[in-house]
This record gives sequence, structure tokens and C-alpha cells, in this order.
Amino acid sequence: MTLRTETTLPGYARAAVAMKTRMHEYCASTAGHEYHRAFVETRWAALFPTDGDDAADPNHKLVDVLDRANSMVWAHGEAFVIAPAMTAVVAAGAEALDLTGDLLTADAAPTDGGVLFLPEPIYHRTLAGRVSGIAAITWTTIASPRGRSWLICGWAHRDDPDDPHATRIQAYARQDPTLLSRLGPYVLTDVNVLPIAQPVPAVDSPDVEEPDRDWETAPDGRYVITDATARTHVCAAIAYAFWRIQAQPIAVAAPAPLDRAARRRAARASIVHDTRVVMLRRTSAVAEPGDGPARWHYRVRFLVRGHWRRLIDRHGQAYRIWIHAHIKGPDGAPLLHGEKVAVLAR
Repeated sequence: MTLRTETTLPGYARAAVAMKTRMHEYCASTAGHEYHRAFVETRWAALFPTDGDDAADPNHKLVDVLDRANSMVWAHGEAFVIAPAMTAVVAAGAEALDLTGDLLTADAAPTDGGVLFLPEPIYHRTLAGRVSGIAAITWTTIASPRGRSWLICGWAHRDDPDDPHATRIQAYARQDPTLLSRLGPYVLTDVNVLPIAQPVPAVDSPDVEEPDRDWETAPDGRYVITDATARTHVCAAIAYAFWRIQAQPIAVAAPAPLDRAARRRAARASIVHDTRVVMLRRTSAVAEPGDGPARWHYRVRFLVRGHWRRLIDRHGQAYRIWIHAHIKGPDGAPLLHGEKVAVLAR
């Protein structure tokens, strides 16, 4: 079960809860701890042990933070799913974002902890030319002597056939057949920190030698954000762009209904099962096949105010009829905040 294959709100909710359950179990396991330790030692190789004392080792402390924060957010964070039509909007906002010097408040995010699923991943190219898909982003608050911060993690789907990072994992799995059994459905690829109530520092651009191989390419038609041009760390930029866009009038965060069996499984595993699907608050005119008239295709239900409809009779004379207030939209679609809106003119 993956979000890539889902197209309905109940399907998104069911897949999100299943992924959260599996990821919570993985992050709380010994295998998750070992992956976090290997990730930290590879990513921050400059942090060395202090006098051989594990308790004072910066690597050990960071691994402990990742273990606790990731296990907690996958279990108790509210889930958000970006509809495929919203992916390009969020990616464009993230690529243009520059938070340098900004002061972020504690209410910048919709929740203190959350999981953002991207059924259509955004791809991230590092300075070394490696490409990884960002199929999920988690955020939670952490405390340090410097104050509170947002811990933002990027995750790639290990079984995405289009993701170069997943291809690398499959290559490692051929050398170690037990690798896939030790991994969760998502693997950690990036960690960013955004301070709260303190100026956001500028992104350091270290001098990186040109790779001795060709840069990896992302799948055709997918959005790619590169470290070479980003003015804010990529995962943090995507998360912040989502926070801002989901609160704008152009978007609607529709609660996704979850079937009873899935709710029971989530309750037994102590998993928060609230899921919201963020999509464009608009309608699109789609021409029907043949010479038929264009029809409006709605993705939500909404209350239409009572209004006069102007018509022309067979003799060319104008007249009007009164249309009573009614609910418009497909059955089963979420009701748009229960507010009355004017129907769009065609």
C-alpha cells in the first residue's frame, strides 16, 4: 500500500495511517537506531568522539535526538497529503524561498508535529550531484540551550521505481539481502533545523569538488530543487512553503475519512490517524469528448446561495428563474467549510 497508487480521500487516509504505523515501529527499533547512527556519522563526519565517552559524543547525542523525535512525530504527528495538482505550487514556492534573517514564530506550522506526504515527490539534487526524492517530510519542535527550533527531516520512498536514491538502495540490497527487511517504507535523506524566534542563518555554500562522474538525472517532468541555487535548505524550504500555502485561500485542507477497521488498527498502535488532503480550492473547465459543451468538474461539495438564473426562451426573449440554495458537487466529496458561495458563471 503506497500513496502513489491512491486517488481518493479515503485511500489517502488509509495509506497515510499504514505508513505512519510502519515508520513509528521502524524508528523505535534497533534497525532505525542503526540507520540514524550511520546517517549521522556519514553526514557529519567532522564531529568526533570526545575522549571516547559516548555520553559526550556529539554524534551520539544527535542520534538520540533523531531516535526520539522521529519515533514521536510518526506516531503522534497529524498527517497531511499534498494532492498531485499542488506539488508544483509548493515546489515553486520552496525554490523561490529565502528565509535568511527572518524570525519564525512558534505558530508558523499548522501543528507542533506533523507528517507531510507527497504522492508525487519533489526531487533534491545535492552539491555532489546526487538526486533523492522527497516523498515525505516530518517536522517537530526540539529544545536546546540556544532555544526552541523546528527539526525538519526529509524522507525518500525506498521502493519508488523513479527515484535514484531507491535505485541505490536496491543496489546495496543485492550485496546484503537482509537490508530491505531492516528498513522502513521511507528512509531518512536530509535533516534541517529552523530556529524559532531567532533570525534564520544564511545557508553556507561549502566548496565542493566537481564530482568525478555525471550528475544523476531526475525523472522527466518532475520538479527538482538544487542545493547550488537554493537560498534555504531544501527540506526546510518545502516544509515552510507548505505551511504558508496550505493556509492561503487558494488551498483547502480537506479531512480524509478513514474506515472503521483502519481507525481501530491505529488506535491499537497508538497512532494519530487524523489526515488532511491539501488541494487547490478551484474548479477546472474540462472539454468533454466530441462537440459537447464544457462542463465544470468539482472536487469538493459546497452550498450555493439562492440566485436568479438568466435564460433565453425559444423566441429570443430574456427571462429569469429563481434557483434555491442547494449543495453542489460530487457525492462523498468533502463539504467546503459549510459556507455559502456564489456559483461560477460559465
